Amino acid sequence: MKKALCKQIPKEIPKDLLPFLDGANIYDSSCSPEASVYFIDKDKGYYLKRSNRGTLEKEAKMTSYFYAKGLGAEALHYISADCDWLLTTAVSGEDCTYEAYLINPTRLCDTIASELRKLHETDYDGCPIMNRTTEYLATAENNYLTGNYEKSHFPNSFGYRSAQEAYAVLTDGKAALQSKVLLHGDYCLPNIILSNWKFSGFIDVGNGGVGDRHIDLFWGVWTLWYNLKTNKYRERFLDAYGRDRADESMLKIIAAAEVFG
Repeated sequence: MKKALCKQIPKEIPKDLLPFLDGANIYDSSCSPEASVYFIDKDKGYYLKRSNRGTLEKEAKMTSYFYAKGLGAEALHYISADCDWLLTTAVSGEDCTYEAYLINPTRLCDTIASELRKLHETDYDGCPIMNRTTEYLATAENNYLTGNYEKSHFPNSFGYRSAQEAYAVLTDGKAALQSKVLLHGDYCLPNIILSNWKFSGFIDVGNGGVGDRHIDLFWGVWTLWYNLKTNKYRERFLDAYGRDRADESMLKIIAAAEVFG
């Protein structure tokens, strides 16, 4: 995860959070235009995320839930004012884009598949987002209607020639999606933290909840293609996860939803 030393902290940081920053070096660790992320190099480390008002509420809830399950960081503060702020502890270790993991892609593939299967077998009683599949499909529907269509980030095997083609596949197949497992929701290498190959925790769980396992399986296949620059680990990943629960035909339905954001 990249980190660039900040020369000054954002002036609008809420005063309740300032004691965590006092005397610490602050690093910009942002990786998307939707949110700013700062690493606070103090104690065992903290992460502070800033995004538009109301957009981090679900992430705060899911972060607390994953922490209670022993699966991620502790959410220390969620503040919603002119914008949203979420302060969490840092999960010890390195994310799976760390060079030591990337140079052993076979082990990395097997590891993230195994950890995903464990996540999906976790008891989701009390999860604050019990209808993730419904929300997921509603987002795809809305984005289709508003013309939000993006297929350039997906491998050719998942591509569609038009928004209409993707929407037809989604319409025909969406009834097969179920809400049966605890999802991460954005199961990509930067969001999986290992410590010397041992699972340490998940981060960025704002899209998590109870939903269809194939959402995470899709992103597991995608992240190996994207980060390793090859699709050769696709079948191995699904084998390592377990073919008894992985239906490849469902991945095309998920892809049809994902091209609408």
